[in-house]
Amino acid sequence: MSKGKHRLLWLIFGAFSMGLGIWSMHFVGMLALTLPIQVYYDMPLVILSVLLAIFVSSIALFTVTRDKLSVKDLFVSGALMATGISGMHYTGMAAMMVDITYESSLVILSVAIAGTASMAALWLLFYFRKDQTRFAHLYKFGSSLIMGAAIAGMHYTGMVAAHFHMGQMPMTQVETQIKTETLAYTIVLATFLLLGVTLTGVFINKRFSQKDFVIQEHESWYRSLYKNNEYGIISLDKEGKIIDMNPAVSKISGLRAEEFIHQHVSSLRLLISEEEREKTTQLFSLSDPQGPNSFETVLTPPDGKRIELSVMKVPVDIESEIVGSHIIIKDITEENAAKKKIKHLAYHDDLTGLPNRRMFNLLLNQKTENSGSESSPFAVMVLDIDRFKMINDSLGHTYGDIFLQGVSKRIVACTEGGRVTVARMGGDEFTILCETGEDGAEASRLAERIIETLQQPFHLKDSDFYISASIGTALFPKHGRDAVELLKKADAAMYKVKKQGKNGHLFYTEDLSDQMIARVELESDLRKAIERDELVVYYQPQFHAEDNRLIGVEALVRWNHPSRGILSPGVFIPIAEETGMIYEIGTWVLREACRQMKQWHREGGPLIPVSVNLSAHQFHQPNLVEYIRSILEETKLDPQYLELEITESMMMDPAVSINILHELNKIGTRISLDDFGTGYSSLSYLKKFPIHKLKIDRSFIADLSENQNDQAIVATIIAMAQNLKLDVIAEGIETKDQLDILTENDCKKIQGYYFSSPLAASEVEKAFFIPSRVSQ
Repeated sequence: MSKGKHRLLWLIFGAFSMGLGIWSMHFVGMLALTLPIQVYYDMPLVILSVLLAIFVSSIALFTVTRDKLSVKDLFVSGALMATGISGMHYTGMAAMMVDITYESSLVILSVAIAGTASMAALWLLFYFRKDQTRFAHLYKFGSSLIMGAAIAGMHYTGMVAAHFHMGQMPMTQVETQIKTETLAYTIVLATFLLLGVTLTGVFINKRFSQKDFVIQEHESWYRSLYKNNEYGIISLDKEGKIIDMNPAVSKISGLRAEEFIHQHVSSLRLLISEEEREKTTQLFSLSDPQGPNSFETVLTPPDGKRIELSVMKVPVDIESEIVGSHIIIKDITEENAAKKKIKHLAYHDDLTGLPNRRMFNLLLNQKTENSGSESSPFAVMVLDIDRFKMINDSLGHTYGDIFLQGVSKRIVACTEGGRVTVARMGGDEFTILCETGEDGAEASRLAERIIETLQQPFHLKDSDFYISASIGTALFPKHGRDAVELLKKADAAMYKVKKQGKNGHLFYTEDLSDQMIARVELESDLRKAIERDELVVYYQPQFHAEDNRLIGVEALVRWNHPSRGILSPGVFIPIAEETGMIYEIGTWVLREACRQMKQWHREGGPLIPVSVNLSAHQFHQPNLVEYIRSILEETKLDPQYLELEITESMMMDPAVSINILHELNKIGTRISLDDFGTGYSSLSYLKKFPIHKLKIDRSFIADLSENQNDQAIVATIIAMAQNLKLDVIAEGIETKDQLDILTENDCKKIQGYYFSSPLAASEVEKAFFIPSRVSQ
């Protein structure tokens, strides 16, 4: 609804249009009256009747556009309208240059009709003006009809009340008189002219209103965006004075808008942190006035809180002229903190907090690349914990992690006061970057401190554990000038320490055996062996000695090295155990052995089991049973055809081991105790553990035909297994004499080169399975 000056103009123009319509209807009705004489009209009175019609219309429009309408207001407005309508009619009648007399009762009735119908029409128009229901137009149409009835009823009742007397028409004031025909044409012309002007005004006003509405709508959108934006916005004029701030500025910085409005933007300079103030001023002043400019700064408001901000200066362009700018600010304090945390996690070990492999390699590369011919030497040290595997396998990963945290703290404590960087490369391997002289004396002293410190016991799970460390060192530039070469030679020196008995420190020397360097290269190749599909499984048949019947096969991994050919497990399994790759290799062997055995069963058998060695790493994983079950389900091999071989050393913690073995026994797999008699287990474990088979170690078989002690031990093991109702099998049978002694002691199940060496799957099938299928 229009307001103020626009409302007043609309009331005036509406009253003129409505009044002219009412008057035209009235006078056209009067002109319809046919008299036997020529009738003239007095123009002043005609004009007065027009004014009365306009007055009536203004009352109606003013009444229906009010916010409230009381009964008293309705009565007064109806009375005024009735007076105006009656006055318009009888003034119009008086304008006729004819003698007229009236019947008083009908005159009174005509005024009553005008009053009653006017009040009814006003009430309907007022109460249904905002109705938005589907009947709204009917209500408004009915109001219009009642208004028309008020005027028409009053008009024709008044005409009935009039009596015309045909005397001599007075001829005075001829200049102000007008003929009926002329008046009719004047009414029609004036009506259409005013309606045309009114419609044109309505059209033009609608266009302007639509434009104003669009502008107001856009302004509302802009103000809403400005007010509710999560980014702070400071608006400047062309001279740099602050003309507005949105609420987010106060929320981000704590600044109050009223303290800075109409001040120059330089008033904010002192709130910038001192170290960022000069740079921020330069970036702000050098920004492109024609385009946005972004930079970061730090705000230190009066409360002392440090706020890191991302700032963008955006020019305000109106009709190709820059009239000011917006400074858009965003609080990036938490975002920057998160980025720093992510960066820290990317370059630091999450267990110990030390730099990780990525960070150490980056530092080492930077140090070697930036070093000139006269740069000071430094040492690269590789440290490996001796006997960590034993702790990790026996106590579990949780205590293994606690142990590594304690080791890292001790190493770092040894480096205090020196220019040293300690990193954890993974597992129990640490690397150290140490500033030292050309002779490496500082590195040597550091290594001695670390070795001495790590020899002190670690208290874990109510027990003291003793470890040692093997450390190898390479010097820059004496032993190499790039990161890869230095790490490789330090690694070689560390492995030589291990080979010589562990718990020591050595510098790299040129006389280090090619075997040690080859070992480092072999480890690198082993990390890629699985993904390159270089590992293969060989199967050594197991027989029943009495009838040479095949009773099973043992899965043994081999490595088909791309340049060195087939490598036996003794070459690479120790490396896999030290580096932690044994779990991945063991999983692959187990899955492949189960798959192959299931394939043989589908192709006609025989239905024999496959024996697979479990590593200590696999045996002590928390979800071992689910791990075994998932592989059996994946390969669809029946559990009874899988025999898992474990060693005595895996059972250092009987309470844990016996639960694991019982769970494996529940799913239907068989358990074989490998290398029996060579470990540290108590014989009492045999009656507690759910073990199905004992495997006599080859160390007792090798000299069986010559050594009486070995014969006694083997006989004892066989007798003990039989008394405990356990299967027993001997491995490493290479001669007829060894076989005879075993069979004489009632050991019927054997395995060894005397019968067959380990064979590829295709060779096993060709030598043993196909002939048996043909014979069937």
